Amino acid sequence: MFDLDEAIELHRAALKLLPPGHSNRSMILNNLATSLHDRFQQQGITSELDEAIKLQRAALELLPSYHSNRLMFLNNLAASLHDRFQQQGIMSDLDEVIELHRVALLLRPPGHSDRSSSLNNLAASLRERFLQHRIMSDLNEAIEVNRTALELLPLYHSDRSMFIDNLALSLQDRFQQWGLQPDLDEVFSLCSQLSHLPHPASRTDLGVAQSWAASAHDLNHDSALLAYKTALKFLDQQVALLSSSLHHFDVIKEAVSSLAADAFSCSVRHDALTTAVELVEQGRAVFWSQLACFSTPFDELSASGDTGMALAEEFQRLSFRLRNALDKSAEDQSPQIQQLSMQWDDIVSRIRTLHGFSRFLLPPLFSDLQEAAEYGPVIILNSSQYGCDALVVLSTGDPIHVPLNITQTAVSKLSSEFQSLAKQFGSCDCEDELVIILRQLWAVVVGPVVRVLRECMIHPGSRIWWCPTAEFTLLPIHAAGPYKANRDNLSDIYISSYTLTLSTLIRARKHVSRDTSPQHFVAIGGDPDQGRELECVVPELAIVAECLEPVVSSFTSLEDGDATVQGALDALNHNHWLHLACHGIPNRTQPFKSSFAMHDGPLMIEDIIRSDRQDREFAFLSACHTAAGDEISPAESIHLAAAMQFSGFCSVVGSMWSVNNDVAHQVAYTFYGYLVDSSGRMDCTRAAVALHEAVESLGKEIPIEQQIVFVHVGV
Repeated sequence: MFDLDEAIELHRAALKLLPPGHSNRSMILNNLATSLHDRFQQQGITSELDEAIKLQRAALELLPSYHSNRLMFLNNLAASLHDRFQQQGIMSDLDEVIELHRVALLLRPPGHSDRSSSLNNLAASLRERFLQHRIMSDLNEAIEVNRTALELLPLYHSDRSMFIDNLALSLQDRFQQWGLQPDLDEVFSLCSQLSHLPHPASRTDLGVAQSWAASAHDLNHDSALLAYKTALKFLDQQVALLSSSLHHFDVIKEAVSSLAADAFSCSVRHDALTTAVELVEQGRAVFWSQLACFSTPFDELSASGDTGMALAEEFQRLSFRLRNALDKSAEDQSPQIQQLSMQWDDIVSRIRTLHGFSRFLLPPLFSDLQEAAEYGPVIILNSSQYGCDALVVLSTGDPIHVPLNITQTAVSKLSSEFQSLAKQFGSCDCEDELVIILRQLWAVVVGPVVRVLRECMIHPGSRIWWCPTAEFTLLPIHAAGPYKANRDNLSDIYISSYTLTLSTLIRARKHVSRDTSPQHFVAIGGDPDQGRELECVVPELAIVAECLEPVVSSFTSLEDGDATVQGALDALNHNHWLHLACHGIPNRTQPFKSSFAMHDGPLMIEDIIRSDRQDREFAFLSACHTAAGDEISPAESIHLAAAMQFSGFCSVVGSMWSVNNDVAHQVAYTFYGYLVDSSGRMDCTRAAVALHEAVESLGKEIPIEQQIVFVHVGV
């Protein structure tokens, strides 16, 4: 802001040096007006916008009709008047904007390379006036002008999707006014052109595809499913084109906030159940890959060998050049975009010929994802503005649809109630309120799923995996039940685990050690110098040591001053089994900067990922809130236990809220006893059953919230 203030003062000083009649006075007037307009957009001071408009009028009056700057001055004045119309609603401003765009169009006669841009400006202003006065002649003219603008635009122009969207919006307006089916048919015919976009998608392309999907879904149009597939394809391409940065993560987070869930819902409504699984998996996998910023198919490609590395470097170079070309909204970029797109497509095709990369930048296939259900059904819970559903994925056959009699609003309300209640655990008796929530979960979500599982002959005692999305990630699905005498709760019927996505579960199973290699275990007890110290950390580590020292190849214990960030990272590089007894510190805005409190500072999830240990087996997070969802942004399951699964641990145990010390000790003691198999070795695939037995051993005397506090994530 300081630079802008200084620029304005310098322009004022320059203007004083140029008397009326000076040949450069019009340009200085325009420059001062532009700076004032910029400051208005930042601060909203109306007097500065008024002054900018006055100066722009004066600058325009000084220019002869043939001057090369006249078009720029016309557009600048139109932009300022449009801003004042939007702020104050003065119709004469909008009328003048339209007339200015008509004059500008005369300066770009037929054959002019930028005529389409002036046509688009005029059409947008005409539509805006229609929305104010509902004068059909304005809307009809806007449609015709939009059509002409689109016809003039080259196929590879980066603004083409925006022009399609503008015309589609005007046609939708006329359909809503008159109800003419040809207008609606043209809307979706235009939008369908996006599915054949000849270049990798820009952020604008993604936004337009999302608008198409929303409109088609709302109007129950046949193109809705194609629209979602296109939008998710564009999302994949956007991640491929973007560099890793927090800003770009925010872009993706905003774009994907409800896209995958809505795509799932649309697929279910069209009875395309395998597609529903593929699309929700694609959307959530994109999110998590971008979230990690350093764990993507691109990185896997770089590590696949010399050919893969060479292709990755070429792909990165072309992506950078394409991103820059797409960001420059000008016609003269079209030939460059066309050439780069052809090269980009060629590189992608060559990458797909490599072993393991046949689906590079393509959605996953259900036939591959079904592998996640090899050892038990996976239940996807989806919450969307269009409805809530569950899909049961079995090891064979198509998914089974379970309609859920609850709305997204109701799920959000239930989630909020539970999050508020969880904050009170340990400080007051909340058992009655908790049971009410667990009963609601059973009645409308878990109970219907269990009935289907029983019909599918999934026997009691079997393992099942929950894959919740959106607001469902905030709820203790594993603990649902009727909580009545002679009635079984979910935990009495099945052994529940969670997974982020089906792909992460499949990948984790492939990384589970099947040989008799040495097992190295580290137990770390964080004891931060500042903040509330955790009691009983040392006794907990002693319990773990007592259980495992006779079993493992090596046992390392870090506590007090030894439990430093670097000490923990060094230990993680030499051990693939982990027990952490410390504070968990979630970071809601940058989840992979979530951390565990060590003696000298935070041990961050991103540092654990970067340590790049490929054979991580198991982590027990005996810390507060390691599996609690993010109530601020519940579109994705962002918590420490989930992040640890994504970072490469095959199996993770975490807690959803604060754990009583005595409970933590008893659970740890019983858990590790069950984790060791008959051969005397630890087996991370036994973690869910071990946790189930450990919780059962607590008895019913302790509060319910302590009986259900631990969850299992992974294999």
